[in-house]
Amino acid sequence: MVRSNLKNNKKNIVIVGGGGGGAATARLLSAKLDSSKYNLILINPRPYFIAWPATLRAAVSDIDNLDEKIFVPLDKVFHNGNGTFIQGKVTDIKIESGNRGSVVLQDGETIPYEVLVLSPGSIWTGPIAFPEEDEKVKGFIRNSRSAFQGAQNIVLAGGGAVGIELAGEIKDLWPNKRVTIVQGDKALLNNAYPDKLRTRLESRVREMGIDIIFNDYVDQLELGPVSSGTGIKTRHGKEIPADYAVSTRGPRPNTEFIATSLTPSVLNSRGLVKILPTFQLPDFPNIFALGDVIDWNEQKQLRKASGHAAIVASNIQAYLSGGSLNPYKGSTEMIIVTLGKNAGVSYIGLLWGIVLGDWFSRMIKSKTLLVDMIRSSLGQ
Repeated sequence: MVRSNLKNNKKNIVIVGGGGGGAATARLLSAKLDSSKYNLILINPRPYFIAWPATLRAAVSDIDNLDEKIFVPLDKVFHNGNGTFIQGKVTDIKIESGNRGSVVLQDGETIPYEVLVLSPGSIWTGPIAFPEEDEKVKGFIRNSRSAFQGAQNIVLAGGGAVGIELAGEIKDLWPNKRVTIVQGDKALLNNAYPDKLRTRLESRVREMGIDIIFNDYVDQLELGPVSSGTGIKTRHGKEIPADYAVSTRGPRPNTEFIATSLTPSVLNSRGLVKILPTFQLPDFPNIFALGDVIDWNEQKQLRKASGHAAIVASNIQAYLSGGSLNPYKGSTEMIIVTLGKNAGVSYIGLLWGIVLGDWFSRMIKSKTLLVDMIRSSLGQ
């Protein structure tokens, strides 16, 4: 079954995933593709983009009514309406002769493609593991806020950016709550960042009264309310008072359907899609991948996905016209770790590696969490 508005002689450019990479690619291509020759199609399970930088604050409290702002409709993502949005979940990719193929949606709909872009994003745990069903999202956020408000001893399993920022949001709002981060490494974040940043972050986090346990783990996969008096026991036997435990572990790539559709060898051991520097899959020149799911030696961030999109959009045009494709050369590492609305620690990987504190972090990210900028970038 193919929907009627796509039954024409135009070639389909299909983008799977409406997150940071997919939505940005769709917006760029909609301004450049010849609509008399191509159908531009964006497929996403939800009818909106999630403004991830603001999700943790939204999960903790109703400050700034962020739950009304972080889900950005995709109805205006295309310039001049030059594109079609389909709400659906891709479950299969079929390869046909002549470098063509089709994607199959969960409801059985089949959409052919001339060029396919894969940007399905990540699968999260904890308070930002939002349900795909629209009708369940508000209840999910409401329950999350209630749990944080009611808990006095909160354990966060994971000391990356998510765990640090969530701890900061909790302590910013409720300074008297006890918050403990359990981190499997010897320092916060990961070793992609210099020790001076990780040390500065630890100092700033402890200044807020947040406890940190290094070189240990919380092994339970399903976390939530903790039975009265039991607390949390770490892998190495440390007992932590807790009435609420939250997974703040990193995400996993949403790529299982890619491996089962194409071949398992398209993914590396961590489930990331192997790509050429042009963002093409090595054995599939008309399939591009970008964003969180790609096997590239850099940190996964919304800013990176937007940078990928510019090159992917340009390379798709070159591919269609028979021109030369440009390679991706990576980007400068930069991170702003917020600690509530008025604090944070930032790092810019230029010169000797610049570490900045509250003023810079607040000005760029902590206060607004980039929500207005994200909405504007999607035509809202």
